[in-house]
Amino acid sequence: MFSFFKKKFSSSPAPEPAPVAAPAPTPAPVLAPASDPVSAPELAPELASVAEPAALPASAPAAAAVATVPVAVEAPAPAPEPRRSWIDKLRQGLRKTGSSIAQVFTGTQIDDALYEELEEALLMADTGVKATEFLLTDLKRRVKEAKATDPQAVRGLLVEALAELLKPLEKSLAVGQHSPTVMMVVGVNGAGKTTSIGKLTRHLAEADQKVLLAAADTFRAAAREQLSVWADRTQVQIISQEGGDPASVTFDAVSAGRARGCDVVLADTAGRLPTQLHLMEELKKIKRVITKAQADAPHEVLLVVDGNTGQNALSQVKSFDDALGLTGLIVTKLDGTAKGGVLAAIARERAIPVYFIGVGEKLEDLQTFNAREFAQALLE
Repeated sequence: MFSFFKKKFSSSPAPEPAPVAAPAPTPAPVLAPASDPVSAPELAPELASVAEPAALPASAPAAAAVATVPVAVEAPAPAPEPRRSWIDKLRQGLRKTGSSIAQVFTGTQIDDALYEELEEALLMADTGVKATEFLLTDLKRRVKEAKATDPQAVRGLLVEALAELLKPLEKSLAVGQHSPTVMMVVGVNGAGKTTSIGKLTRHLAEADQKVLLAAADTFRAAAREQLSVWADRTQVQIISQEGGDPASVTFDAVSAGRARGCDVVLADTAGRLPTQLHLMEELKKIKRVITKAQADAPHEVLLVVDGNTGQNALSQVKSFDDALGLTGLIVTKLDGTAKGGVLAAIARERAIPVYFIGVGEKLEDLQTFNAREFAQALLE
């Protein structure tokens, strides 16, 4: 498994090793604060619901009292075999969508009938009217410029057009710029929100990030227990209250994350539909309370959407973005869907970065989004 994240590294060069008889190997880069630290605001007090003492031992460094300005560095490229296996699984997951579009290119000529069939196939794949019109216009231009005569060549040009449309959705999730990085995760019940948080926590922990979870989904039965299971699996700390106020739990977690020198605080919030206005107001309240606990937080507001819901997923993106100002998406359950074109609709109408996509229940089934990989898996 490879790391998904941009991580913080020292901007100062490592010191020269002392001369010895035999040459010593060059020391590996280590995580370290920048050379010019800035004092952070005074920490908010811990509340009684915090499971562990907020204060660090006297012998521990006061990491939370320093705001670092890290140098963001791209994670190393993944090993080819695991990524190839992931692409094969993605292709399998999108087969229903891809096969319906591929049938359009089985003819012998490029004519109006082909474009009409393609338009229908794209709309059936929940690409949406705006994205479908854009893709067809762009495709016709590419066909004319390439002087293509074979329908199979048109499919290759459609891959290029779709990859270019999806490119703005590509973005790496950066951690280390803030101490801690606070992520607020939202989404409707059933989208895979808590499971996605668990997988994301595991990957963060494997990237040597100290993570603290906030079990702020206090409305759904067993949500706190479900998140606790993930905390146990990944050996990370969790802040929770039985029947507690979601905003209070989140405040406690952010305060504790600062005091304990955590790298990331992940807040699981209650699932709700955008039409439930009183519950959407509760999410706004949680966001305001996070800001009281840490002035520049939350740094990420992530929406988990079910890729199987098609145009409903786009509606959720619009509603949650209008209410909260989304910074990124996690698109789940792309396995076995006939609605994989919804990412094109999102790219055309609300181009919020897609940090991760998921095609199954296993840990490795949540991977970073790559526009070209997705276009090829969908159409080739």
